[in-house]
Amino acid sequence: MNSTATALAAAERPAAACTPATFKSGTKPIWCPGCGDYSVLSSITKAFAMLALKPEETVVVSGIGCSSRIPAYTSCYGFHGVHGRALAAATGVKLARPELTVLVAGGDGDGYSIGGNHFLHACRRNVDMTYIVMDNHVYGMTKGQPSPTTEPDWDSKLAPGGTGVRAFHPLVIALASGANFVARAFAGDPNGTAEILAQAIRHPGFSFVEILSPCVTFRPEQREWKEAVHPASVTVTNDPARAARRVMTDDGFNIGALYAGDRTPFPLGPRRPPIPLTDLEAEFAP
Repeated sequence: MNSTATALAAAERPAAACTPATFKSGTKPIWCPGCGDYSVLSSITKAFAMLALKPEETVVVSGIGCSSRIPAYTSCYGFHGVHGRALAAATGVKLARPELTVLVAGGDGDGYSIGGNHFLHACRRNVDMTYIVMDNHVYGMTKGQPSPTTEPDWDSKLAPGGTGVRAFHPLVIALASGANFVARAFAGDPNGTAEILAQAIRHPGFSFVEILSPCVTFRPEQREWKEAVHPASVTVTNDPARAARRVMTDDGFNIGALYAGDRTPFPLGPRRPPIPLTDLEAEFAP
């Protein structure tokens, strides 16, 4: 059963308390053994249950990449789009159906390379949705090329000696572009990640969460991330200047919410009455 059919079936069931299992589809994930995205999927379903959401009232949108398989593994409405365009599709969903909870899932290649321009303007527009990026500093699905967040001196067969290009700093870009909530989580802490995701979804406006999600296949040294991550030593702030100072001196492994702003979200119009199916069919009649 696909995501749409599952969501419709859920809508017909008697109301009951949702658990994380409620949000899991029957499709088995096929990531590499040890991939951090398994844990991220668990955190997403935990966050949905924590917020008492319903599958039929929730939409998961993605682009291309290992992380972008997420919609197929949930029982929510899902849309798997083209490379780098997840935020554009998700914006359309939220503007058309403002009553829905919209979560966008992507990776550092999909979101910061071909999708980089959409990322900037999604932060700027401040539409009420949540964007999570599973960042492993490499293109995992296409066999290990350097990504925008790869360290400039990371040596590999595809980039001997490293790229020599400064790494993209997602939290700095999100904050400077106007995201209303900015945080970082670690896949190795699924419960902590679920709590951060719940905060992000609850917060009005555009929320951005970077999730450090190790790719042990192409970056086996990332197993050491579990020793490097640590709770941020400061509490979340609503002052963008203070948040900027913090993030510019960040070591890349501070975990927690950095910034929770009070910008007014992009105005969403009232939901319009649904158009009868017969009227839609008539538009395409010969």
